[in-house]
Amino acid sequence: MVDRAVDSLQMVARELSPFGGDEGKTRTLRMSRTLAAPIGTVWAAITEFDRIPQWFMPVSGEAVIGGHYQLEGNAGGEILACDAPRALRITWEYDGDVSYVAVNLAQKGSGATLFDFEHAADVEPDRWAEYGPGAVGVGWDMGLLGLARHVELGIATPLETPEWSASDEAKAFIAGSSELWAEAAIVSGDDPDAAAAAAARTTAAYTG
Repeated sequence: MVDRAVDSLQMVARELSPFGGDEGKTRTLRMSRTLAAPIGTVWAAITEFDRIPQWFMPVSGEAVIGGHYQLEGNAGGEILACDAPRALRITWEYDGDVSYVAVNLAQKGSGATLFDFEHAADVEPDRWAEYGPGAVGVGWDMGLLGLARHVELGIATPLETPEWSASDEAKAFIAGSSELWAEAAIVSGDDPDAAAAAAARTTAAYTG
């Protein structure tokens, strides 16, 4: 585990699909990172409702297939599939929009886990042009860092406290995440100037 939050950004591989789907506006955001923790530990952290608030945010609902969850002040959805300790599928429902999240875990040796994450959503072209993938990617980067701190270091406090969010470290992390998601967008075929401008707007939106 690295000491500085911003340094952890380089430990994550990021990828974006081009626009696709029936209406040509579906994009899939992908992230992967090796976590220095056994697969069972990571699985428990992402699926047990009493563990999730220790690194992410409070959650309520039913932790069963077909059950519904609700993150406090954020998204909710349905648990579509749960194949312990390797695969989790859920809907991600927020402000009337429904998208899909998938997490796949793979054991790497005796004490490490490959964490693969996908979020597929329909995005209106004008919203994509304004903020790009960082609109959700920055938040997922913060979530993944919180998970890493929890399973690798045993930290039982969510990353996004008011104190951390106002810190220079948080601002540097957000800016770095925005830039890396812009790079992924460019690789996927987005215009470089438009991607850079969208990243700047995303950073400004997150940092106020």
